[in-house]
Amino acid sequence: MTAPPNLPADHPADHPADHPADLQPAAPDSGKAVIDVRGLNKRFGNKHVVNDVSLRVQEGEIFGFLGPNGSGKTTCIRLMCGLLTPDSGSGTCLGYDIVKDSAQIKRHVGYMTQKFSYWDDLTIRENLDFVARMYDMPQRRQTVDRALEDLGLHSRANQLTGSLSGGWKQRMALAACLLHEPRLLLLDEPTAGVDPTARRDFWEQLHELAARGISVLVSTHYMDEAERCHKLAYISYGKLLTQGTAEQVIAEQRLSTWAIHGHNLVPLGQRLRSAPGVDQTVAFGSALHVSGQNAELLERTLRDAIRGQGLRLERIDTSLEDVFIFLMNRSTDNFASPA
Repeated sequence: MTAPPNLPADHPADHPADHPADLQPAAPDSGKAVIDVRGLNKRFGNKHVVNDVSLRVQEGEIFGFLGPNGSGKTTCIRLMCGLLTPDSGSGTCLGYDIVKDSAQIKRHVGYMTQKFSYWDDLTIRENLDFVARMYDMPQRRQTVDRALEDLGLHSRANQLTGSLSGGWKQRMALAACLLHEPRLLLLDEPTAGVDPTARRDFWEQLHELAARGISVLVSTHYMDEAERCHKLAYISYGKLLTQGTAEQVIAEQRLSTWAIHGHNLVPLGQRLRSAPGVDQTVAFGSALHVSGQNAELLERTLRDAIRGQGLRLERIDTSLEDVFIFLMNRSTDNFASPA
């Protein structure tokens, strides 16, 4: 059997060998880094797609990697696991040098790509068996049976993969990533286009894996997923803007945030964008969130703006979503054409 054209060149098989954040497990504190990279740089032509990125992920940690489309997340992930060679910088992944030992890294990492890359005309079992053969794994049948059982796939083992929903495809892809018992999972937007229930179940599985000591680096656009991570990093157009726990990332931006409640808030939001002390306005349902780094000036501006209009002003905690919108609006697209 030959691999179909939709299997990406960086697929690991090519190298044999809705709970709130405060209910999630505490971040690991072993101090043992599975990813430790410093000053990574990568250019494609005249585009600096990864710009001096340094990152450390601990054993058993779920590390969220966030940023807008085209920000360099996927390139960073590939640099950190040896699939791409950096132009400059250094580091280790699972103790192996990311430049010199890339073949060893690939044997111990599970990589789930953005696009589903398995065989639609094979069953779930056949897909997993093929991946196990690519890794030259002994006792393939027992290994595949265990993966089917662990990921709740046994009842669908003989179903053609092409007929699966997005959530079931995602679950099968995770099973394939785990077949060779990796110590690190690299998940590139694994839940894009998946329904909320399937996303919740997927994240429960990730926390179970982390509890067993498996480290996870996951890129995502979903704020509820970001809040489930032990630590976060935000990259925008190649530059790492912030990293830490969700609480640290929020506190670092020193934003004061207010909610304005009432009707017909769109014109008010447009006027406030250029008002003193206002750094950001974002519509959230029937409310308008307004944020700024000068707390006193922002409050004066907002109280003056709503006076006599029958609107209600409420001081609220700055959310992770407020912070990431703030960061994104202040970053420069390195692929944009010059004006």
